[in-house]
Amino acid sequence: MPKALCLISLVVAALLFILFASDFGMSMAGMDDVAPFQGASMMMDIAFLILSIALGVMSWMTFREQV
Repeated sequence: MPKALCLISLVVAALLFILFASDFGMSMAGMDDVAPFQGASMMMDIAFLILSIALGVMSWMTFREQV
């Protein structure tokens, strides 16, 4: 797997984490009207946070193998 794909997946994982963390945080703070997904599903936010962390870890481990 090329290094560029590992770096792209790291960026995607970070963007997903930021997006769903902001939705989760804003919905917990009561700011549903400005949250990215208006706090539609807290379970979905938590699941995507966990999955973005998993994607980041897998990308990082693959990137380290290539260096």
